[in-house]
Formats: sequence, C-alpha cells, structure tokens
Amino acid sequence: MKISLLIITGGKSSRLGQDKRFVEVGGVGLLENILSKAVAQNFAEIFLCVEENLPALKILAEKFGAKLLVDEIKDAGALAGISNGLAHIKTDWALAISADMPFFDFETMRPLTEKFSAAQAVVPIVGGKFQPLAAFYRQEVAEIFSRELLNGQRKIFSAIKKIPHELAELPNAEIFFNVNTRADLKLARGRAENLSRTTPIISIVAPESGTGKTAFIERLIKIFAAQKISVGVIKSDAHGFNLDLEGKDSYKFQTAGAKSVAVVSPNAWFMIQNERENFFAVAQKMTGVDLILTESRTKNFFPTISLWRGKGAVIADEKVAAIFTSKPEKSNDIYQFDINDFDAAEKICKFLAGF
Repeated sequence: MKISLLIITGGKSSRLGQDKRFVEVGGVGLLENILSKAVAQNFAEIFLCVEENLPALKILAEKFGAKLLVDEIKDAGALAGISNGLAHIKTDWALAISADMPFFDFETMRPLTEKFSAAQAVVPIVGGKFQPLAAFYRQEVAEIFSRELLNGQRKIFSAIKKIPHELAELPNAEIFFNVNTRADLKLARGRAENLSRTTPIISIVAPESGTGKTAFIERLIKIFAAQKISVGVIKSDAHGFNLDLEGKDSYKFQTAGAKSVAVVSPNAWFMIQNERENFFAVAQKMTGVDLILTESRTKNFFPTISLWRGKGAVIADEKVAAIFTSKPEKSNDIYQFDINDFDAAEKICKFLAGF
C-alpha cells in the first residue's frame, strides 16, 4: 500500500525560545533528522507542512525531495497542517508526524496499517497519551478537518472524535519524545550522545557536600542490579584512594552490586594531563557492563544528573540534563525532581542511557 508522509512543522517554538526545526540533537537538526529517516522509507510522496515559506525550509525540501506546503488557514496550529496536507496527497492514506521527535522510528508504526479497513484515522496511544501527531489519516477527512478549522476548532483530537477512528497501544514511548522546551532539549541531547557510545555513561554530580551523592548512586546500582543491568562506577577522588576498604565509597558501590569500580585520582597510574580524556580512558577499560556511572563534585563530562539540597541551584552547563533536589520547582529550562524520587531517577537514567 502506498502511503504519503506529512511532516507537520509550524515553527513558532515559543516554549523553546528558538526555531526548533533547526535545533541540533546528535549533531543534526530536528527537521533534517526526520527527513533523512523518511527518505529511507517507501513513501509515495513527502510533504513539509509549514506556516510560512522560509528559504531554509525550501533548501531542506529540495535536498530530500519533499514538497513544501504552506498552511491555507493561518495561526491554526497543527490541525491546519494536517488538513492542508491531506487535501494535496494522491494516496488514500497519509502518516502525519511532528518534526520535533529526534528518536522517532517509522518501523514502529507499521502494525497500525492493519487497522485501516475500519477507520478514517488510526492514532497510537503510548503510556496513556494520545499521539495525533504520529498518526495515520485517510485523505477524505481533509474536508472534515477543514470545516472544523473554519468553525474555530484547533484541537486535533477533538476533530478526530468526529470521524471513525481506531486507537492502538504502542510500546517504546521514547520514540515519541518531542522537544518543546530547553529541558526537553537537554534530555534529548544527553540520550543522543549515549546512543553513539558502545556503553552509555551518566555523570552523577553534587556541587555541595552532604547532598547524599553516594547513597543516591548506591540506590541506583541496586535498582539496576535487580533488573539484571550491570553497572560500573568511576569515582573522582582528589585525595588518593584505597579500593575495597570497608566504609569507602568504592566499597559501598561494590556492596550495592556494581560490577566494576574505578577511582580517578592524581595518584593513579592511568592519570593523564587532560582530565576529560582520563575519564574516557578509564571508561574504555571498563568492559562487561551495561551502564557506567561517574561520580564527582563537578566533573560532568557526560550527560549529567545534578543533586542539590534546598533552592538556589543554578545550572549553566548544558551537560546537566536533570536536577534532583529537596525542593524541586517547575521549569522549562531543566527537569527537576525530588531527591528521594527514585522512580523518576530510574526513568531519567534509562532515557539518558538509551535503554
């Protein structure tokens, strides 16, 4: 069956503060990333559905053989893009997706095509959330959506409810992760960085003493060990070290279930001049583990979780993907969680690790 692709990419990006279509994750812009994946599929045609025609969009469309479609109804959101796109396709069905999902996998959507016979829209549900911007739509609903727009409707799922539709549960919520805020962007970049590694690495830092960094790492090790995920730990220690000495952090990590523990110290034989490269060198020697955690006060060379007690945490470093603190606050700039919320800690670590 031939299917068209509608990439819905408006461009306001108000919560991010910059045009997210050209923001890079893993070294490539979000829109270019989804286009490069799309051309590897067998779509009958690919449309970029945009609110305005920009030279940069035209360049990308030409590069990947896509057609540029400008919304006929202005400032009407994603529903306008879907409606306009469906009005122009030559196939019976189209897949409409948002351009801001850096980990989207087209193959995951393939089973949904089995539901075409009884519906005019097939919408995935992932983790209890509807995904209308990663859904299949029949060409004939273009007129219905257009009418909804003219009546002032802007919510996609409200329009979907007025047509025969199927809902389908899908796993792999990570592929539907979209970048709307600076907090999303930091998480996405951390995950993309680890996906490029053989073994993912996450830094756990606590710029202030008495934060409970060692206990936090111990708890993570136990959580992952119970799931048969083997963890290695690299600890930074400026005062020298004694491995396996009872009461020392390295001993606590091993007791918690860490498969390997290494300590980076000025007295270590493997110390080299560039401290960042030293961490990498030690990580490369740590084989046979599924995840490496590095522990230090400030050495966040890898995607980082920062621990704080109280308010006042100011994080300028782009490596910091999330904060765990005794007083979390809502923020578009960085994800914040309670320092004792280990369900969240597990999920953030798994996301950053690419699990």
